Amino acid sequence: MRNVMNFKLLAAAALVVTAFSCKRSSNSSNVDSATGWAINDKQGGFQYNTKFKEQETPPGTVFIEGGTFTMGKVQDDPMHDWNNSPSQQHVQSFYMDESEVTNVNYLMYLDYLKSVYPPEDPNYANIYKGALPDTLVWRNRLGYNEMMTENYLRHPAYGNYPVVGVSWIQAVEYTSWRTDRVSEMSLQKAGYLERDSQYTAEGGSTFSTDTYINAPTKTYGGNDSIINPIKSRRRVQVNAKGDTINVYAKRESGLIGPKYRLPTEVEWEYAALGMSELRSYNIYRGRKKYPWDGQYTRSGSRAKRGDQLANFKQSKGDYGGIAGWSDDGADITQEVKFYEPNDYGLYDMAGNVAEWVADVYRPIVDDEFNDFNYYRGNTYYKNAINDDGSVKIVQETVYDTLSNGKIVARNLPGEIETVPVDEDETYLRTNFDRSDNRNFRDGDQKSSRYYRDNFEDGEEGEFDTRKVYNSPKHKIDQDSASGKMLKEYDKSSRRTSLINDEARVFKGGSWKDRSYWIDPAQRRFFPQDMATDYIGFRCAVSRVGSKSKTNKKKRN
Repeated sequence: MRNVMNFKLLAAAALVVTAFSCKRSSNSSNVDSATGWAINDKQGGFQYNTKFKEQETPPGTVFIEGGTFTMGKVQDDPMHDWNNSPSQQHVQSFYMDESEVTNVNYLMYLDYLKSVYPPEDPNYANIYKGALPDTLVWRNRLGYNEMMTENYLRHPAYGNYPVVGVSWIQAVEYTSWRTDRVSEMSLQKAGYLERDSQYTAEGGSTFSTDTYINAPTKTYGGNDSIINPIKSRRRVQVNAKGDTINVYAKRESGLIGPKYRLPTEVEWEYAALGMSELRSYNIYRGRKKYPWDGQYTRSGSRAKRGDQLANFKQSKGDYGGIAGWSDDGADITQEVKFYEPNDYGLYDMAGNVAEWVADVYRPIVDDEFNDFNYYRGNTYYKNAINDDGSVKIVQETVYDTLSNGKIVARNLPGEIETVPVDEDETYLRTNFDRSDNRNFRDGDQKSSRYYRDNFEDGEEGEFDTRKVYNSPKHKIDQDSASGKMLKEYDKSSRRTSLINDEARVFKGGSWKDRSYWIDPAQRRFFPQDMATDYIGFRCAVSRVGSKSKTNKKKRN
């Protein structure tokens, strides 16, 4: 009898526990499944966006679902570069600009810099100047191109044409600026910042995404009227003591997305191929030659039969075709979105302008070491910290002098100062052991790319172990008295390469290139601080969360 009563008591207890569990799980999105404690407690507890569904498509971009593909050129290599040997790579999903950054896009950036950091102010004089595209790239010793030199960047007729004359460094600075503007707008719409704060903030106290995340009270120079909008819209909480406290958006809010950046080489090539549909064996194995289907540059459709599918140089002295019946509709660049997009919805991934990508150039893609999100160019930094433990905010503009003598801003007022990671971050790590990884496995003990050269610089009897990529090292300095730049060419006869850690990859053909170069597998390099009239750029944003945007059922 006693056993029966015990069984009934246990059964009743189980029902109570079950009922309690069901009650708590009915609102499980706001309850920690591991502890049962509430999430987003009104008393100032752990705050987290439990209603987040999916990353919004960043402005100006299209979604690229990641996957596996054969990077490089499987077909013949008549140039015998052998710098694009095929290798299988896997790319994570990401977003990419549907077209190149245009003149009007870049002019908006310049206008912002000019209004926030007036060039007349000696403290800001080189910020705007350092961001200006080099319009002299259009000049040719034996050609008349002054019309483009004077008009291409600013005339409305070229507003939607891809911007050129922008160096890799300038392109990277643009991506940082764009990140801040998009984050700023998102926080304004959500009520975390005062509306139109970008117009009311004073010079030197603008919005920085990193500053807002790490030291929100220092944003806009600590201007509380901007950071914390009027009470009717202010995001506040009441802590356990009953005090009202300000709430700042964190990454947990889902409002601050990944940064805009240049795409990596593997991302750019994968996106250019446009393999969004079912992949045939040839496509999967890397035998797709262009961003469109087929082996030819002309359209085979009935409506547009014979039309060129991209803007490139047809032959010697032929940049567009015969007047009145143009082959590609352009002699120099063409307005973006003029030609049909590829299957991802990306325009001009072949022709018009070649494009900067993030990678440092080497003749090989080191797939032996990594075949997932391949990228050469990682330099790891961390926030500089003050003595009191707070992050160090840049108060005065920090400039860099490039190898060509141009002065560009490295850090703007209001941004967080950064320093290379050190042994505190690398000690006993297995995935990285230094800050600068641009020349990883390239002339160090992990690589065989060494050779020995004796009697370097007149030091007889000593052997100097030299790296293969010993490019010229030109010197530039500033005279302390006159302020004039002193430039000295490297005239050494021992230099055997133009490749160094500042040589960046650019991909795709341009209006100035023959059809050979519009194959997405082709790769070339150019100094990161120089510009041309045929290289532009577009931005990318990493995807967070699921690989696909389609709602697939969870696998059991």
